[in-house]
Amino acid sequence: MISFQNVTWSYQEDGEIKSLDSIHLEVKDGECILLCGKSGCGKTTMTRLLGGLIPNFYEGNLQGSVLLNGRNLCDLPMYEISKQVGSVFQNPRTQFYTVNTTSEIAFGCENLGIEPKMETPPRSAQRQDDSPIQNRYAMGESIAARVRQTARDLEIESLLDRNIFHLSGGEKQIIALASIYAMSPQVYVLDEPSSNLDVQAIEKLQKILTLLKQQGKTIIIAEHRTGYLKNLVDRAVYMKNGKIIREYTMAELAQFTIEEQLQSGIRTVDLLSYPISPCTAAPSDHTIKLQDIHCFYGKTEALSIPELSISSGQITAIIGTNGAGKSTFVSCMCGLLKKVKGTILLDGKKQTAKKRVRQSYLVMQETGHQLFSDSIREEIVLGNRDPSEKSLQEIMKALDISGLADRHPMTLSGGQKQRVIIASATFCGKKILYFDEPTSGLDFSHMMQTCQLLKQLQKEDVFLFIITHDYELIASVCDSVIHIEDGRVQEQYPLDDTGIVKLRDFFS
Repeated sequence: MISFQNVTWSYQEDGEIKSLDSIHLEVKDGECILLCGKSGCGKTTMTRLLGGLIPNFYEGNLQGSVLLNGRNLCDLPMYEISKQVGSVFQNPRTQFYTVNTTSEIAFGCENLGIEPKMETPPRSAQRQDDSPIQNRYAMGESIAARVRQTARDLEIESLLDRNIFHLSGGEKQIIALASIYAMSPQVYVLDEPSSNLDVQAIEKLQKILTLLKQQGKTIIIAEHRTGYLKNLVDRAVYMKNGKIIREYTMAELAQFTIEEQLQSGIRTVDLLSYPISPCTAAPSDHTIKLQDIHCFYGKTEALSIPELSISSGQITAIIGTNGAGKSTFVSCMCGLLKKVKGTILLDGKKQTAKKRVRQSYLVMQETGHQLFSDSIREEIVLGNRDPSEKSLQEIMKALDISGLADRHPMTLSGGQKQRVIIASATFCGKKILYFDEPTSGLDFSHMMQTCQLLKQLQKEDVFLFIITHDYELIASVCDSVIHIEDGRVQEQYPLDDTGIVKLRDFFS
């Protein structure tokens, strides 16, 4: 059993700001608990405490105690905690230690000392079907058996012996979870596990969580997306300003009105019931045209587009499964890829890669790659040569980050970092804007604030592209859709009555 007993925590950088304030929570063995609330409410801090990252890797002031089966987690060494608690981070890349999937799954087991590595596995263990696991990594039979069992249980045999950097975002998330599963802890702690996943990957995650619950594991999930959890969660713990406000059942969350969602930040439980209206924005005369585009990674063709025309004045959603080529498409468009053949025209004029880079601003999926300054204020104005203080204040207020102006970007939650980068993109004044999963890690309230800001950016001479798996975002703000699979444009359609049906079919 897990017990939070009057827990208060302040990060050293925050000083007197309490990230957690007098937390009392009891979690029974085998329960599945959802931690929900707006970005920055304390969910991630709760997961860091459970995984032992606080106070071992984060400095600050801790009061109270967190007990696991009657033992204070703060008194346990990390290797003892890791035997009982497995953590899956929002960005799985931050917890990888190897470049090969099979080795990554085995890594935690090796650190637990389940069986030391051997230079050569026993001859009896070198069966033909096990050779990728046994021979390449020379791991002991016990660990190899765990890797095989993990692959079978999670149905990820096709992901074994792969380069991690060649995986899609969803595949990386599954490998991160598999590396924990192989260690067989009693408690699983997941921080925004679905934030960058497509529909198929979320279904896979849901299936794995169902398996864990059937095994009697204790699961604690900090999450904004709630739809895939409606039949898994026993209790939803709603947090605000570092406090636990109350608990809900998933049935109660499903009854929330739009107004209640805005106040609480909790996303829609029944996703496809979310309202969507046909678009009314008319395409302008400004166009970007792609002609005979081919992009390559090494000798592999990653993108092939014979012809495509896109009008400004609209917000265009770019959808597709993980690994379909969406990010490659955008990187090609904004001039970041080198191995590109073909022609890109802006209002009939050919645009070189250098010109496209100067005209474009890309908000990356992994926000940490775009944070360079020592304060939020400095970060937002970085790309503007003549920043207006009034405009700066308006943008920070619109995205609810005014109170964070002097904070270091790396001290923020994932959702707060996302809003800072969106503010930077808004403030730069460029005409071609690309957003890669801009609502990843955002609660409903801040998602709607982002939608309002995107609408403000929507002008006749501005091109807006959004790579997203977020149905609510598309339904709230987008006018048209480009559907990409296997590096090719499957469909391009406006979100009229017919387009809405196609969109719902894709997400159903």
